[in-house]
Amino acid sequence: MRSTKKKLILPVLVVSALLAAACGGDDDSSSDATNAPDATDAPDGTDAPDGTDAPDATDAPASGLEGTLRVLIHQNPPMVAFMENFNDEFEANNPGVSIDMSIVEANDLPTANQTRLTANDIDVTTITVTGFANPVQPYMTDVDAPYWQQLIEAGLLMDLSDQPFVSNYDEAAIAEGGSFDGSVYSLNLGRTTYSGMFVNLDLLAEVGVDVPTTWGELVAACPVIEDAGYKCMIAGGADGWPVFVGSYGLLGALYPDQQGLVEGLWTGTAKWNDEQGLQLFERYKMFADMLDAESAGLGGDAAAQRYLAGDVAFGPMGGWNAGVMEPAEGTGAEFEWSYIPFPGSDNAADNQTLFGKYDQGWAVAANTPVKDLAMAYLAAFSDTDNYNAFANAVNFLPTQPTATLDSIMGRSVAPILQAGNFTVGYEQWFVGPTGAGQNANGSQAALWFYNGDFDDPVAAADKSQADLDSGL
Repeated sequence: MRSTKKKLILPVLVVSALLAAACGGDDDSSSDATNAPDATDAPDGTDAPDGTDAPDATDAPASGLEGTLRVLIHQNPPMVAFMENFNDEFEANNPGVSIDMSIVEANDLPTANQTRLTANDIDVTTITVTGFANPVQPYMTDVDAPYWQQLIEAGLLMDLSDQPFVSNYDEAAIAEGGSFDGSVYSLNLGRTTYSGMFVNLDLLAEVGVDVPTTWGELVAACPVIEDAGYKCMIAGGADGWPVFVGSYGLLGALYPDQQGLVEGLWTGTAKWNDEQGLQLFERYKMFADMLDAESAGLGGDAAAQRYLAGDVAFGPMGGWNAGVMEPAEGTGAEFEWSYIPFPGSDNAADNQTLFGKYDQGWAVAANTPVKDLAMAYLAAFSDTDNYNAFANAVNFLPTQPTATLDSIMGRSVAPILQAGNFTVGYEQWFVGPTGAGQNANGSQAALWFYNGDFDDPVAAADKSQADLDSGL
């Protein structure tokens, strides 16, 4: 049962227009009596005055929408609160409609979707929280398709390509993270970046260092910062993964075409130990050495909290850590900061892109018995004012070009997003060959150096390529 929350401002649906545009005015499944909502599913207050189970034509809601819409989302407290309010408002604007919303943990989404879509027990669902990641490409052999791709190929997701509300979203967000085989199956609602770094602007001004725009400038800045008694950079070394996440900007700066890099590794046109790969591994080693020794005792969340102390210049971390740094009552950073793409290239022009992943994506069951209702629901959600409120509530980097985040993080990355300089990162494309060795994924090499598994970049690159080759 949903709790009652303060209502959001949600535009009233002009449903007749939406249905004409979105559905062509017909829905073959509506004639199937077994799929029609049972009288017991009708929302409270819709019974006719004479006590019959359904209202007569003169009492029908003005919108024309009726029935129960079954919605599945994942557990994310700000999003859950927003969706509860959105659902209340949608029901108020459409008195013949009831929203039945289920909530599962993000890790349970694949199983929940597989089960409920197969049973025709869901209408609108969060299909992934990573976009359409790791699709099997024609050049890949002996690998399994991700679950979302299997659902599409089984005919369980609806093609949304012709729906008008799709155009409210960035073309790249739809193409990169919500499309497959030329059709649109998911609306990506947010982006996450992990290739940038937080910059303490006050500290840099104090020591006389400009915000670095190239790899050489970053390397030169560290000794100046440390000579002044401050720390150059920290990351969550105790957790391990924050180290290689922090170095994704290096990978992206040297290989802007992340999808092309994955194809090159599979086909042999790129190698971890070729000239460009060796340059990457050398910089991975330098990056690991830049991290302050204090990083070894910090987990990912703890490193973000530690950064608030104000004596560290750079925090190579995922954008999700901005939440603890934003000013709020009694919390947040007390210094001026920004978030910039990691300057991994010697050419400043190559350091203008953020790499990351897409987050929550709406999809619709192909066999939903309430297609018109599902389309109206997504159209209302996709309204630009409503979406802008959603993005600010959940702090996603927006996927609608008209949306703006009222935060330091939002203002930092807005020019980058508006310029179209966000792209899906390497790990969203990489699928490891069956039988490859444990060091085949060279994108994680910064952690190997940090942990002391390797000290020589050439030896590490050779081992990574050998492990990859063993599966090709």
